[in-house]
Amino acid sequence: MYAFTMTEQTQLRRGLSLPLLVLYGLGTTIGAGIYALVGKIAGESGYLAPLAFLLAAAMASLTALSFGELCRRYPYSAGEAFYVREAFHWEWVSTLVGLLVVLTGLVSAAALVNGFIGYLGEFIEVQPSLTILLVCLLLGMLAGWGIAESVSLAALVTLIEIGGLLVIVWLGLEQSTNPLISWIAHLPEQNWNNLGLIFAGATLAFYAFIGFEDMVNVAEEVRDVKTTMPRAIILTLVISTLIYLLLMMVAVLTVSPSELAKSDAPLPLVYRQLTGEDSTLISVIGLFAIINGALIQIIMAARVLYGQATMGQLPKVLTHIHVRTQTPLIATALVTSLVLALALIGDLAGLARTTSILMLTVFAFINLALWQIKRRDPNLADFKPLPIWIPVVGFFVSSGIVLNELAHSLGELTV
Repeated sequence: MYAFTMTEQTQLRRGLSLPLLVLYGLGTTIGAGIYALVGKIAGESGYLAPLAFLLAAAMASLTALSFGELCRRYPYSAGEAFYVREAFHWEWVSTLVGLLVVLTGLVSAAALVNGFIGYLGEFIEVQPSLTILLVCLLLGMLAGWGIAESVSLAALVTLIEIGGLLVIVWLGLEQSTNPLISWIAHLPEQNWNNLGLIFAGATLAFYAFIGFEDMVNVAEEVRDVKTTMPRAIILTLVISTLIYLLLMMVAVLTVSPSELAKSDAPLPLVYRQLTGEDSTLISVIGLFAIINGALIQIIMAARVLYGQATMGQLPKVLTHIHVRTQTPLIATALVTSLVLALALIGDLAGLARTTSILMLTVFAFINLALWQIKRRDPNLADFKPLPIWIPVVGFFVSSGIVLNELAHSLGELTV
């Protein structure tokens, strides 16, 4: 195993318990994207959309299990980069994978900051550049405040965000005597075309589960990490899946899939249809969800830079831990500055789509890394390892989604 190069005696504080880590995971997974994603998936799969989410959850669970075992083997920050280096001893690939993870966080946070400005503009008049600057400074200070404090704040917002989704679910279930039977009654007749609709929606729904991988990048700040991290990853995925399934079922039973597909704000539309009232509450919750997602991405990206620096892949100055906050302040300041620069550029939609494809490429590398590690060292004394077929199937699933997205993008270019 490679040794870490520690330049400071001060180390990261292990302040994250299982509940806090699960809430952190839910914050990274159940993001603001679900507010728009519901309509797009309904457009792809129609009333079969809940099954699309179920299939996407099954696909995501393979990589989630791989992350769980890898974190048990190597409970360090810069998880993805470290895993690849341990598996293949390819320094340049390890560095590239880590930087791809950082890039994903930067672009995601910048896009979310821009989204926050757009939502805020519906309530008050804002000066975009100045507001972006102030929001990024606030996020940077919160991220550098302390891991337990900043994640506790993110966890509180996550609870509010999930609460908003559960309100819609509760309203929908309350208005239907038996929603499961009602949903089954709307399903189309069984034929092979239905599988195509489910797969089309699942490919899109898979993005709703991306985020759990960020949890391993705070591994050095988790109590009893070898036990807590795998449990937190699985709990995050199970809770996310249940919320998505119920939310999607209520959505298609309340508003037709065709109408959902046309809406830029499908969940506020569902809320208005269920209550006959103004949907400002859901919009406000969405506003907090967006800023919460940006905060979590900044925390994650700073930890990856810190972890890569401890491995000697990046400048040692990024390993500096502040004595009082016990957080990587220099790495956090760098990440915040880059997010500010990207947010000021403006339109990041194309870059964000490209980064999503790159994140799935990282997933393929992670599954391949675990397969290689298990071939070399199949047994461990302190826990039962996964069957080797799980990372193999996870590799092909992740690679298949990447190839499908690339083919889709090429098809759009040729039209």
